[in-house]
Amino acid sequence: MRRRAWLTLGAVLIGGGGVVTYATASPSDSGAPGQERRPVEVYGLALKGTAAGERKLPRTETEQFSLVGVSWSGALKPLEGTAQVRTRGLESGEWGAWQSLELNAAPPEEVEAGMRGASQPLWVGPSDGVEARVVHEDGTTAALPKGLEVNLVDPGVVTEAETRVDAPEPAAFVMDESPSPSPSPEPTAPSSTMPQPPVTSRADWGADESKSPDPSEYNAEVKAVFVHHTDGANDYDCAQSPAIVRGIYAYHTEVNGWNDVGYNFLVDKCGTVFEGRKGGIDRPVLGAHTYGFNRESAGIAVLGTHSTGGASAAALASVARVTAWKLGQYGADPAGTVKLTAGATQTNYFKTAFTAGEEYTFKRVSGHRDGFNTECPGNALYAQLPTVRTWAAGPVDGLRIVSLTDAAAKGSTYYTKGTPVVRWSATTPAALINRYDVLVDGRSVAGTSGAGYAKRITLTPGSHTVSVRATHQSGAVTTTDALTVVAETTAPVFTAAPTLGLRAGTVNTGSVPVTLGWKATDDQALRQVQLLTPSTATFSAAAYLSNRTAKPGTASTWSMRAYDYAGNYRNAAVTYTPVILQESAAVRTGTWSTRSSTSYLGGRSYSSASKGASLSWTFTGRSAAWVVSRASSSGQAYVYVDGVKAATVDLRSAATSYRQAIWTKTWTANAKHTVKIVVVGTSGRPTVTTDGLVYIR
Repeated sequence: MRRRAWLTLGAVLIGGGGVVTYATASPSDSGAPGQERRPVEVYGLALKGTAAGERKLPRTETEQFSLVGVSWSGALKPLEGTAQVRTRGLESGEWGAWQSLELNAAPPEEVEAGMRGASQPLWVGPSDGVEARVVHEDGTTAALPKGLEVNLVDPGVVTEAETRVDAPEPAAFVMDESPSPSPSPEPTAPSSTMPQPPVTSRADWGADESKSPDPSEYNAEVKAVFVHHTDGANDYDCAQSPAIVRGIYAYHTEVNGWNDVGYNFLVDKCGTVFEGRKGGIDRPVLGAHTYGFNRESAGIAVLGTHSTGGASAAALASVARVTAWKLGQYGADPAGTVKLTAGATQTNYFKTAFTAGEEYTFKRVSGHRDGFNTECPGNALYAQLPTVRTWAAGPVDGLRIVSLTDAAAKGSTYYTKGTPVVRWSATTPAALINRYDVLVDGRSVAGTSGAGYAKRITLTPGSHTVSVRATHQSGAVTTTDALTVVAETTAPVFTAAPTLGLRAGTVNTGSVPVTLGWKATDDQALRQVQLLTPSTATFSAAAYLSNRTAKPGTASTWSMRAYDYAGNYRNAAVTYTPVILQESAAVRTGTWSTRSSTSYLGGRSYSSASKGASLSWTFTGRSAAWVVSRASSSGQAYVYVDGVKAATVDLRSAATSYRQAIWTKTWTANAKHTVKIVVVGTSGRPTVTTDGLVYIR
């Protein structure tokens, strides 16, 4: 395994005898597309010690860098205290906030001379200034590790040509003189039960292979996957992801002194998967990601920090896809557990003690903290690992029918004319779903890819069950609960056409009170009835009457439409004309006097206190209403219809009111009728004041 290489261009003496060493990067620029090639560079700045057990790096201007970390002599020696950095943005020129570094990064299982202990590298974006500090949390003065440095990485700019040309060897490299271990034989890549997701190769993300000259080592198989986060800002642009990966690669090789990047795969927030440690993505390459358990696992790192904010759905989907594919090469269930042999004696984040050589049970998809004492992959991402397991293993999770369009539900039954659109959703990402099938009565009638979400189907008349079946890439199948769907094309029927009758209420020259009546039924399920003209209204299936008003002297068409739940409908319409007959149009007997007031219809009415006085109106129509004035002194009257006494009407009212339709009668059809009113001559209140008659024809 190769030792860390350094390019030393200068040294500056600082207070207390501390020395800042550095290696400059190429001239500053933003790394935008189309720029000339700029190789990856790594350089370090020593931290100054103080009597308080603190080490500092005052604000220091540097050449351009985008990734920063802290390292020290001794790969297995822990750093006690809190390491923090803040940087100055290259474009803004502003200093950012202090950021804590994650210190307990896992060392490789086989530690060699020259390897350094190091924090996780922190992606800060293009910067040109750095300030750092390490302070003991308890304020003690215990010694800090020797060789404590701030390490800066410029990921450079990669052109298409650069990925095919080795970068020049920097000056003053010091190489490990010890012989490299004999590589383990390169295994044959086993086929997987799951499809391989797209992976961006090392060449495509710009790996400088001269930084990793040692041959790859291999495990016998991949029994488990450990999920990590890389630390650093989450607001990076996904176009920066290759540079972030190059920076991590340079940090692991140049700062940690490893022979390659530690992770087998890296995934950005847009879901792009990057090849990590070389040796073949389809082979069980030995990584350096989970100390003590690298020999039987693969490591997948999500770019960013996920202590409080979870990884994106796209990132989780890609982690699940890589996990399913890698474990599928060895017939392992991502939702299962496995026994792993500890390669080191240590304690993990949960205080579980491991003894080298002993077996311990792990979930097939575990977090870094399950095997090592680290917060990685962060609380938020760790809480998302059950989702990764479910997505990777199957079956499809969260499958449900969202809607059935061109259909309507009554209770738990849907009604349609026969060609509804079934829409569904699932929480498992489409990339992990092989196909969807729409089932009618248990048989597939339509299918889509895993990216599908809707399908129109055709149903024969009658009752059916409709469901959606999802097939995970693992072959696991899940099916939604079935919906009962009735296909029918028979329109509703008006068993009683719309009818209009007069009702009690106030009569005006512009409107009279009426009741609209109807009856509608359907062979399956009547949904509603609508009034279309002369006004609009919607009624429930159970309704059959509605109080309305009609304009007198005008023929109005009362048009209605009955709908069933399938969307079939039928119209019905009738035309009626309300007519006002003034009191002067009546045939009179006895004594009647004329009264004038704007409160009366037409400004006038007849009044009589003479017992037996009468008024008669003859008309051809189907409904009639007698219109009167009412007061506390009003008397009574007999009402005769076609010569037969129909009612005795008392006009007495506590409140005075005018133009009141107080008595009404409706017939089933138009016919000639005579309505006669006779004054009763009630004791103490003999007066009757009439304002006319209204009828409908």
